[in-house]
Amino acid sequence: MSDTQADTAALRLDKWLWYARFFKSRSLATAFCNAGKLRIDGVIVKKAHHQVKPGEVLTFQRGHQVRVIKVVTLGTRRGPAVEAQALYEDLSPPPPARTDAAEKPAKAGVRDPGAGRPTKLERRRLDKLRGE
Repeated sequence: MSDTQADTAALRLDKWLWYARFFKSRSLATAFCNAGKLRIDGVIVKKAHHQVKPGEVLTFQRGHQVRVIKVVTLGTRRGPAVEAQALYEDLSPPPPARTDAAEKPAKAGVRDPGAGRPTKLERRRLDKLRGE
């Protein structure tokens, strides 16, 4: 491949996302692109046939995490995960640290197992707490 061909080398966006294993199927990648949920170098892209080139930065949200991906190379097939990870460089910020308090909110009115039935006073307090 000559230098001019290497400069113009590009691949469909949905196909590249599928090759890089961000989506299970190409149709899911196409639907995601057509929904306008992806940016290339800060510009919203609404077409799955948009050509992606090495060096471009893709920004999109998967679940609760914002992914910032730099395209390193174009793939030729959907290979194993190790091969797919070689297609991009992950520039995403690390996810925020979770605390134990954020994981388990306190539940009101929960009794320890084996504590027996609530007394009349405890039952009235529980009812008041629940707004009954």
